[in-house]
Amino acid sequence: MRRAAEEVRYLLDRGYPSGPAVRFVSDHRRLPREDRFVLTRVAVPSAVARSRRKKRTPINELSGRTVAVDGYNVLITVESLLAGAPVYLCDDGFLRDVRGIFRRYHLSDITDQALSEIFSLLKESGVGGAMVLLDQQISRSGELASEIRERMAELGVLGSAKTAPDVDRRLKRAKSPVATGDGTIIDASAEAVDIPGEVANRRGIEPIIL
Repeated sequence: MRRAAEEVRYLLDRGYPSGPAVRFVSDHRRLPREDRFVLTRVAVPSAVARSRRKKRTPINELSGRTVAVDGYNVLITVESLLAGAPVYLCDDGFLRDVRGIFRRYHLSDITDQALSEIFSLLKESGVGGAMVLLDQQISRSGELASEIRERMAELGVLGSAKTAPDVDRRLKRAKSPVATGDGTIIDASAEAVDIPGEVANRRGIEPIIL
């Protein structure tokens, strides 16, 4: 996989779009579907990676500030970390998982633990407030939003959680730092926070590096 990632990076830095670059390398190496998805998530053109790294704001710099949270994106990646599922340190410096289950997401035993990690981390950072946005289209998003609001109240984190049909658009227009691993949202934001990366550092979890 490391060799495949190097080949994809070579093509990306010479102007090839991600889809065709990953497909060409994956077909040549006869990689399975999951490995192709990994390459799509991990490999980023060098210029894009540099731009995103410059926007990465450490959580200890959020004191007194409000943060907009890409709810499912952050939660699912933190769940993957805690469950021991593969999580990758991508070229742009952000952690991403490859579960790819956003539309099939369901609450589980580890959800409660992940929420505690996320909001205790925000509480310790002294964050001024958090607005968590969840995709309305995903089943039981309203129930999850309610659970998040309760957890925030328990931990003393100001803010709220709500569902919306246009989460990506709202996050791209946010004036505050955005907590997400979604590359397109990071590209549109002035500052981005990698909460899964902060959780991994806090717990001493080593992500996979290709």
